[in-house]
Amino acid sequence: EVLQNHVLEAKVFHTEYGTGVAILTGAHRFSLTTNIDDLKLRRMPEVPGLQKPPSCWAVLSQDRVTIVLLAVGQDLYLLDNTSCSVVVSEPRRVSVGSRAVCSPPHSLAGPFPCPPAVHRAALQPPALAGRSFPLLSHGQACTAGTPGPILARGKEVRIEWAQEASQEIFKIASMAPGALLLEAQKEYEKESQKADEYLREIKDQKLLPEAVSQCIEAAGYEHEPDTQKSLLRAASFGKCFIDKFPPEGFVRMCQDLRVLNAIRDYQIGIPLTFTQYKRLTIEVLLDRLVLRRLYPLAIRICEYLRLSEIQGVSRILAHWACYKVQQKDKSDEEVAHAINQKLGDTPGISYSEIASRAYDCGRTELAIKLLEYEPRSGEQVPLLLKMKRSKLALSKAIESGDTDLVYTVVLHLKNELNRGTFFMTLQNQPVALSLYCQFCKHQERETLKDLYNQDDNHQELGNFHVHSSYS
Repeated sequence: EVLQNHVLEAKVFHTEYGTGVAILTGAHRFSLTTNIDDLKLRRMPEVPGLQKPPSCWAVLSQDRVTIVLLAVGQDLYLLDNTSCSVVVSEPRRVSVGSRAVCSPPHSLAGPFPCPPAVHRAALQPPALAGRSFPLLSHGQACTAGTPGPILARGKEVRIEWAQEASQEIFKIASMAPGALLLEAQKEYEKESQKADEYLREIKDQKLLPEAVSQCIEAAGYEHEPDTQKSLLRAASFGKCFIDKFPPEGFVRMCQDLRVLNAIRDYQIGIPLTFTQYKRLTIEVLLDRLVLRRLYPLAIRICEYLRLSEIQGVSRILAHWACYKVQQKDKSDEEVAHAINQKLGDTPGISYSEIASRAYDCGRTELAIKLLEYEPRSGEQVPLLLKMKRSKLALSKAIESGDTDLVYTVVLHLKNELNRGTFFMTLQNQPVALSLYCQFCKHQERETLKDLYNQDDNHQELGNFHVHSSYS
């Protein structure tokens, strides 16, 4: 069949057996092999009504099970060894043991006019039961073991394995402690006596701490803020009846969800799951916000989580300043003033690093203005020397009172300038001249004689000759 109908498309994937390949033939049938070194093509079941290539498809392999997932129009099909199953269909949604989150059509080219609504469905085809086959955009398999979207023709479908806590609470007729606590809280809001009945049933089994923990955990895996709030209210309600229940987990979950909901907003567009967020760490998330130039949000997150200045706000402000110096539409004076107004004396901020970025962008004058705000001379001087502003560097070194720094600049000037200009420069800086004379007395006595001649210092020149006669 492959030889007769030719190959329209092929995808390479990796399995426990080796490198596999899946092909789509001209007859719109799929065939695959899990190991190209032992080539045995296996034809997959036919997709009903498939008259043209699917808009996107992917091969997913895990635990020695290989399936093909494909999108045809509004429908999502799953092909395993024996059958073809409908995973998601419009307008009918079939729910299967994992959870699918589908957002309605929207434009991928620009900002969304409103937050995409999230609909939930429970899926249960045999091939997916007990397995998680996460996807990335355009149907590529994700190897991190976390969920992701499939993008096809203006629509996003997110397939996510439902966590145990969520399954226990939301499955039909569940008697799990978390489910009972959630119902108790809802009945309490209605001022119904059933709240006491549900609560007593949990307490009689001594499962109230487990119920609270279950609700807190399940809240983290929910994407709808209303569902999150409902679960957290239930957890807070249950905590009232427990002596010495540690509040840290509840507080931390509230913080994490507030951060997640902020970045999931359609104007931000980072739909991380709770598991991804924890694996990514807050530091990496802040780096991603900074790379997208979402500085205000990153700063608000740092302040909300009370991160240290150096780890949080200071680092973000430094990134903002480095981006600011690259803007060419404002004068050096305006940019330097704006940066100083925003940064001030914030701990952990290095104006020399920002000035170095400005110099790399070709804005030398801006770099010099920024160095005026740098309180550490040891950071100012090396950059001034790099910018070939040696005389200004010498002045800054002398102002610092650091003799080692002065010697560094003087020796740099000696190598950079001719002897006459070098001596004239030292004449204008008595402190530098005195230190250089001390250096020459021990290291370069002939240079000391030239220096006295240049300065017409006859007395010191005479002393030099008398001293030399004895040696």
